[in-house]
This record gives sequence, structure tokens and C-alpha cells, in this order.
Amino acid sequence: QVQLVESGGGLVQPGGSLRLSCAASGSIFSPYVMGWYRQAPGEQRELVASITSGGSTNYADSVKGRFTISRDNAKKTVYLQMNSLKPEDTAVYYCHARVTTYNYWGQGTQVTVSS
Repeated sequence: QVQLVESGGGLVQPGGSLRLSCAASGSIFSPYVMGWYRQAPGEQRELVASITSGGSTNYADSVKGRFTISRDNAKKTVYLQMNSLKPEDTAVYYCHARVTTYNYWGQGTQVTVSS
């Protein structure tokens, strides 16, 4: 079993920055993939960015060049640095982990981009 705890959401003005953190605990072992999804009201949940235990990253086209995913293996923590935020980035952001065939989700953290 894996538990994911997110932090770092909030309200920010357009053009601002936020950093999300996701700390994993429990039976997480390589190989695994961790990442961030988001879901806006009335929309489907979508992948924002992911990173493998080997360090390979993947980004949604809408965030390339603005968001950066990184990890600290020793702390079992994944980060999402979000720069140049836009109103359309407003959503609940969920941390996700896939370990073998099992999927785990965090509780979600709200990110609101508004002036």
C-alpha cells in the first residue's frame, strides 16, 4: 500500500509561480512512475507531468516550458514547479503513483490562478 500526501496549492496571480510537493510512504519501490494530474470543473482528469524512477519525464503540451517535474528518491517526494501560471491552469491537482500494476492517488490540492 502506498500513501500520497500533497501540499503547496493555493491562489496565485496570472504569471506567478507555485510549487507542489507529493510525499509518498509505504511500499513504493522501483520501477515506478509518479506524476501529477489535474481536473478542472466539468472537465476530465488529465495528465500534467510524470517522472519515472529512472528519471524520464513526460509533459502535457499545454505545460511544456512552464512546468518542471522533479523527484527526490531518498525522500520519496515528487515536486511540480509551475511557472508563468495562466487562469486555465486552475484545477485540482492530484498526485499519482503507479507501482507495478497498482495505481495510487493523493487527495488533491486546489490551484487557482486569478487576479
